[in-house]
Amino acid sequence: MITSRILGKQTISNMTFHDFVSGITLGAIAANLAFNDKLNHWLIVVSLLMFFGISFLVSKIALKNRAWNRLVSGTPTVVIENGKILEDNMRKIRYTLDSLAQSLREKDIFNMAEVEYACLEDHGKLSVKKKSEYEWVTRKDLKLHAAAVQSFPVELIMDGIIMEDNLAHNGLTVQWLEQVLRQRNKSVSDVFYAVRGTQISCILTTIGTTLTNLSISPGLTALSPRLPSAPTTPHQGRNL
Repeated sequence: MITSRILGKQTISNMTFHDFVSGITLGAIAANLAFNDKLNHWLIVVSLLMFFGISFLVSKIALKNRAWNRLVSGTPTVVIENGKILEDNMRKIRYTLDSLAQSLREKDIFNMAEVEYACLEDHGKLSVKKKSEYEWVTRKDLKLHAAAVQSFPVELIMDGIIMEDNLAHNGLTVQWLEQVLRQRNKSVSDVFYAVRGTQISCILTTIGTTLTNLSISPGLTALSPRLPSAPTTPHQGRNL
């Protein structure tokens, strides 16, 4: 766990060839350390640390050297260009039409004729650009004014606990939060969830209670009251 944390989130998110090999090898060494009593544990620990050091060094060099990064991580491959499937490129990477069709379906594309460009990234996922006539209409296309986002939504209370770090990072204080709650005849102990966001109104659904169209000042976007113990009924969740 420690070595994976140091290697970074890349190891568990968009895995490249290097990340895949590193993860498999580190897992195999760790498994031998945990379950193989025939090997010297100190030698396994040393091999684990050595491989971790090599993997970490390779990652650092890849960040600074683009040529080295392309060598250890690979490069994207274009499989559809100008609406035409590039069979030679697919053959080089041993990528089948079935795999291509599956990846397109995962992006809600069931007709290859809708695709202008498709690129298989070095982490194995497909990036797709549709033909202009099949793309979604945007607010800009309709010449609708999009209101500027003033701030990112900030969770202030979660599970009845004040998120003091969130308050501090956004220049807010516990006193400010208590004052806003008092304006609604609430205290912190009454609130299960509270968030300050960019929307003026929202809908919150909780067990047995629905808060609809909350007209709230810019200070606090929405709050959900703490509820008493509910009977054994299916949990409806919260919908923002």
